[in-house]
Amino acid sequence: MTGADAPALHGDLSARVVVDTRALEWSASPSPSVFRKRLHRVGPPEAGQVTSIVRYDPGARFPAHDHPEGEEILVLEGVFSDEHGDWPAGTYLLNPEGFRHAPFSEPGCLLFVKLRQAPGSDREHVAIQTRAPDAAWEKGDAPGLLRLPLHAPTSHPDATRLERWSAGVLPDPAERRYPSGVELLVLEGELEDEQGRYAAGSWLRLPPGARHRPRSAAGCLLYVKVGGVASLRGG
Repeated sequence: MTGADAPALHGDLSARVVVDTRALEWSASPSPSVFRKRLHRVGPPEAGQVTSIVRYDPGARFPAHDHPEGEEILVLEGVFSDEHGDWPAGTYLLNPEGFRHAPFSEPGCLLFVKLRQAPGSDREHVAIQTRAPDAAWEKGDAPGLLRLPLHAPTSHPDATRLERWSAGVLPDPAERRYPSGVELLVLEGELEDEQGRYAAGSWLRLPPGARHRPRSAAGCLLYVKVGGVASLRGG
């Protein structure tokens, strides 16, 4: 079987997907000191659309490479670096088409990474430190719910943000609907809906047309991407 023929992972875009990333085993990457947990992949193993949790061991380096169709990174732990800067935990990066870098991490780091899912040469490079005191959090759709916009290009259907839910908050309306699908990563706390409870480290992808009634008894911090399913290729 060639790389191009490798079976897709969660390639059915009409399916609801829930993954506990903490329960997954680490697998090797082309760099001997960089490891990953694949959540979604369609296409060749090293050149397809991929969503992963990625771990850089201390001192790890990755060869210089380009990013066709863009790259999205959220630094979960440690410090991620490249020749463009040092990006501590909480940093959100959007590296557009045409971007090239040679990433590394001196202390080690943990990342949430999406490859080839931000097409369009008109996108700009984005770097936001979400934990900074002046981060531009704004009121959400209920008291106790805050949103931090990360990337919402007017010429593309996707929009990415963080959401911070206080304990017991309920969005208004209580039922959220996703005409173009949604992707969620629970960063802190616990989210729940009528189908289950999702602790920190849970990754969810709901298909276009999905709806649910999310809530959080204890509070949570979420990565939220709406409209991104439109950029995915099924498999």
